[in-house]
Amino acid sequence: MQNWLSLPRFGLGQQATRLDALPGRYDPWLLGASIALACLGVVMVASSSIAIGEGLDVGPYYFLTKHLVFLVLGAGVAGLLMRTELKSIEQQDRLMLVLCFVLLVLVFVPGIGKTVNGAKRWLDFGIMGFQAVEAVKLMYIVWLASYLVRFRDEVNATWGAMLKPLGVAVVLVALLVMQPDFGSLSLILAITAGMLVLGGVHMPRMFGPVLFGLPLLAIVAIAEPYRVSRLTSFLDPWKDPFNTGYQLTNALMAVGRGEWFGVGLGGSVQKLAYLPEAHTDFILAVIAEELGFVGVCLVIALYAVLVGRAFWVGLKCVEMRRHFAGYCAFGVALLIGLQSFVSIGVNLGMLPTKGLTLPLISYGGSSVLGTCAALGLLLRISYELDRAERQVARLRGEAAQPPTQPPPPGAASTGIPMAPSAAGMTGQPLRTARGTSRLRDRVEPTFGRSA
Repeated sequence: MQNWLSLPRFGLGQQATRLDALPGRYDPWLLGASIALACLGVVMVASSSIAIGEGLDVGPYYFLTKHLVFLVLGAGVAGLLMRTELKSIEQQDRLMLVLCFVLLVLVFVPGIGKTVNGAKRWLDFGIMGFQAVEAVKLMYIVWLASYLVRFRDEVNATWGAMLKPLGVAVVLVALLVMQPDFGSLSLILAITAGMLVLGGVHMPRMFGPVLFGLPLLAIVAIAEPYRVSRLTSFLDPWKDPFNTGYQLTNALMAVGRGEWFGVGLGGSVQKLAYLPEAHTDFILAVIAEELGFVGVCLVIALYAVLVGRAFWVGLKCVEMRRHFAGYCAFGVALLIGLQSFVSIGVNLGMLPTKGLTLPLISYGGSSVLGTCAALGLLLRISYELDRAERQVARLRGEAAQPPTQPPPPGAASTGIPMAPSAAGMTGQPLRTARGTSRLRDRVEPTFGRSA
């Protein structure tokens, strides 16, 4: 059935409107915040990585060049998703879930997986390495959104429908524990819980898995000595500032040195081989030192706009019964919001050290590509939401318009409006129960149907 709007009750002269020809618009707030964060990231990667590049004898702009290349590739991935219909993405939900498990298993295959700093998180593609979990996060969100659409009523009513996505998350978490990657597994569990709550799960049923899962997470957190040292150093980093507390103490010194307005762009001292991972995990500390409290507030404000607008888009989609789009928007908002919150908290000494980058700002090809893909999906959601709203507005506007064709012969002399016949050329007066004639107050649009 074609998607046409026509008013056949009034017959001739009506121009049919093709609804799917109406264009949508990408949300300017999402687009503007994303571009602003990406531009700030380019500036800060350039500032924080010059000394590191010179120290490694690869040139002062080595990391900046690679970061720009990854941004261009990420923009291409985002552009592809921005032009892909959501229904096509939803149809591949089960394939994406399979790919999640395949990617997390491939990191353990010799010759394909690569070990970096004792962690088996990377896939070796020759010219570049890719952290598999960055792709897994987004594909898992798409699958979970599709699952919540297909089993929306069951998730709220039965234990089995609620526990199935939790079981999938547990399997993914088990593979991440083997890598190990405690930061990403915590993020996936939090996204799962958040999407289930926003998807309408029966809240009392959530307490059981949460109360059972928290002790297990605590056991995983203290199972490795390096995680225990991170927890203890987080509580008092100055107790051992040259060993377990080295990263956090240097980050806090950078933050304190920046004061209100910073020491100026490029003027950071801590990035000169004092602060480890200054261009990746601890780039916010460099921002705090060079741009001060005002710069940190700017970063937080940009993330607040991006995440808040993503939640708003998701809510509008759900209100229009576009549940898959809405749940995907919620998932991307949770992904970017939680990851940026953890990264900012680590840099400011509010959370234990985790290997999570600051989305769109930190250097890292895998993180940049994954974040750009998530934003491309989010922008596509905003495009289809705007298109749907304009379609509804067009339907209501054209349905409320009066007939435009001239009255049939005889109506002008009597002043009585005539009802169109099946042929649409002649008609009889419309009579009410009291014997007076009037036209219909409402005109219902039809979609490819005759009156």
